[in-house]
Amino acid sequence: MPKSNPGHFFEDFRIGQLLRHATPRTITTGDVALYTGLTGSRYALYSADTFAAAMGLPGAPVDPVLVFHMVFGKTVPDISLNAVANLGYADGRFLAPVMPGDTLTATSEVIGLKENSNGRTGVVTVRTTGTNQRGEAVLSYVRWVMVNKQDPASPAPEPVSPDLPASVAATALIPPPPLAPGSVDPVLSGSPYAYEDYQPGERIDHVDGMTVQEAEHQIATRLYQNTARVHFDALAQASSRHGRRLIYGGVVISLARAMAFNGLGNAAQVLAINAGRHVNPLFAGSTVYAWSEVLDRAELGGGWGALRLRHVATKDKPGGSFPGADTGGEPDPAVILDFDCWAAIPMRASLA
Repeated sequence: MPKSNPGHFFEDFRIGQLLRHATPRTITTGDVALYTGLTGSRYALYSADTFAAAMGLPGAPVDPVLVFHMVFGKTVPDISLNAVANLGYADGRFLAPVMPGDTLTATSEVIGLKENSNGRTGVVTVRTTGTNQRGEAVLSYVRWVMVNKQDPASPAPEPVSPDLPASVAATALIPPPPLAPGSVDPVLSGSPYAYEDYQPGERIDHVDGMTVQEAEHQIATRLYQNTARVHFDALAQASSRHGRRLIYGGVVISLARAMAFNGLGNAAQVLAINAGRHVNPLFAGSTVYAWSEVLDRAELGGGWGALRLRHVATKDKPGGSFPGADTGGEPDPAVILDFDCWAAIPMRASLA
């Protein structure tokens, strides 16, 4: 009897199915350093224990986006090993800070199933929860993924589409520890701008670009222990419709967030993921750019506000013209990511 795991196909999933994912992951300072090396992220909060301590934390926490990738990677062998594409995210909430030395495990519940009209694939929707070594939930999010059927003749399940919120309510956000007045040094944070300086409708070109090479995106994806074949197996992908390896969409999320430092340097902490779409594929050799739009804002108390941000990443097209800003009609073919999140940012009184 075969002992290797071929992964789940669409017909293997059932509504209410609970999947406990293998390989707990202790996140170390080495993981954090490698993540910085792969993304170039410059947020002071995740770079310096002293800066984090001034903000009321015991030391520099792990970037929530890295936490998301680590938890996501646990789920791939059970959910998306046989995927055609990861389609989107919703209702993601970061529930507790993760510190180096914490160990994360993940579970997922199947909450949606719908076979596609071609009869060869279907969409699986799951809610995944990441938990630390104390049994505390640190992250919860929903994602949906298109998965191949092993047997196209297998019967279609009764379609179930979960009812998901358009965004996480500001009142549901969990703010960081309270800030003392003047506790954030804007010189060290790299930005003089506080919550009050941003207005809904404002667009920010993050200026910088990063060309992604094969080795970089594969190292990043291996760091998260994401085993999806579409990112690694060049021989298998040679016969696919793209003809080459796809870059994991999470790499693009990380690059967009890293680039957002230039213009949003004090909005370091992602509190929630409202929605996200990988609009077009990305391949090695392309250059990623990013721009952001402020969609909304909310006061959280304790010296904190929150900005609802739309991060848009593009390939080979700088963000100065805000590609993809018009949501009507067909998306700009240069757009590779449209990502909606809430991020915490200090109020003006908290800046030194």
